[in-house]
Amino acid sequence: MKITINNTVLTIILSTLMFSCGGGSDDSTEDPGNNTPPTIPSLSEPVNNLLCTDNNLTFKWNASSDPDGDPISYTLEVATDNGFTQIVHSFNNLSSTSKSILLDEGLAHYWRVKAKDNNGDSSSYSNTFQLYTEGEGEINYLPFSPVLVGPDIDATLSDLNTSLSWTGSHITTGAVLTYDVYLDTSNPPTTEVANSISETTYSTTLNASTVYYWKVVVKDDNGGVTHGQVWSFKTN
Repeated sequence: MKITINNTVLTIILSTLMFSCGGGSDDSTEDPGNNTPPTIPSLSEPVNNLLCTDNNLTFKWNASSDPDGDPISYTLEVATDNGFTQIVHSFNNLSSTSKSILLDEGLAHYWRVKAKDNNGDSSSYSNTFQLYTEGEGEINYLPFSPVLVGPDIDATLSDLNTSLSWTGSHITTGAVLTYDVYLDTSNPPTTEVANSISETTYSTTLNASTVYYWKVVVKDDNGGVTHGQVWSFKTN
């Protein structure tokens, strides 16, 4: 017997087969393009600006959360400069919120953490904490590296009358800090525009359509000197 199937019937049959074989949409499948990264972890211990008498330290931070419920791992970085160009310890894919590290003695250390989910999306790094490890017979500790306040790195300034701002700190209570400021159109800057100032701002008039590089050198009253990293910005 001959059976004739018209186009309408054939379309219905094929559609039914597609849905029965999983060819239809599945609302339970998450679109990876809409993945949200974890929240930024917050640092806990060692607390900021700590003088550590023991150089075998356990670094701790508060757990991040993931809006999508994805598993989270952490990256921990420890450096001897606050620009993290001299990283001395780096750990990836940490499943816990703590890590024990043996640090070198008599040095300033800076540390930060970021979170990553199993889709590869990462949070921004946490704030940076700084600490000093006590050395044998240490008399004077160097100042910590200066911390940028403004202008932001690679910012574009419309006002040619601007102030360069930073903060400085020392592990020794009562230490007197002064600053040398270098500002130039070359990298690294070699033109000293301020010497041994106690203020943490420097006001200047800039040229238009120029890229500037600047850094701050921190000095304490016991002869300790710390060179900061080079920062940059440009003008319209």
